[in-house]
Amino acid sequence: MDRLDAVRLARFSAAGAAGTAAPFDSLAAARQSGRMDIVFIEDFVGQTIIGIDSSEQHVPQPVRMNLAIGVPSIRACSTDRIEDTINYAAVRSALHALLATHGVRLLEALAEAVARLLITEFGAHWVRVALAKPAKFDDVSAVGVQIERQRSDMPHTAVGVTGYALLGAGLIPD
Repeated sequence: MDRLDAVRLARFSAAGAAGTAAPFDSLAAARQSGRMDIVFIEDFVGQTIIGIDSSEQHVPQPVRMNLAIGVPSIRACSTDRIEDTINYAAVRSALHALLATHGVRLLEALAEAVARLLITEFGAHWVRVALAKPAKFDDVSAVGVQIERQRSDMPHTAVGVTGYALLGAGLIPD
C-alpha cells in the first residue's frame, strides 16, 4: 500500500456510491456534524540537516515531531480497513524521505513542508505539526515551532495533485 491510498480513497468516495458517507468529506460537513477524527504520531525522531548556524549546515541532527492529522469521521472506525484512514506507516516513510531531501534551513519552513505533505499527499483536512530540535542547546530540552494548517490554507494545491500539475506556474508575469 502506498502513501496515496488516502487520496485515491477520497477521490473514489467523492464520486462514490449514493447513500454512503465519504471518509474525507468536506471540512464544513465535519464541522456541522461536530466530528473530526485525529490520527496522531508522537515523538517521531529523524535525522536531517537544518539550521542557520554554519555548524548545523553540514551534519545531520535529530529533529522530533508530534503530528495530529485531522479528517472528518474516519470510515475505518466501522470498516476496519487501512484504505479508509490515514496510513501512519506510509506517513512515517514519507517523513523520512522529506527529511532526507527538504533543502530548507528553518524549522518553520520544514514544519510548513510537513503540513503541506500531510494535506496534499494524505488527504488531511487539518494538521498540527510540532517540530523541535532536541539537541540545539545544552541548557534547554528542546527548541521548536508548532503550526496548524487547514486544507483551505493551501489554495494552489488540490489533494492528490503533484508538482507536475503546477509545472510552469508563476512563469508568466501577472
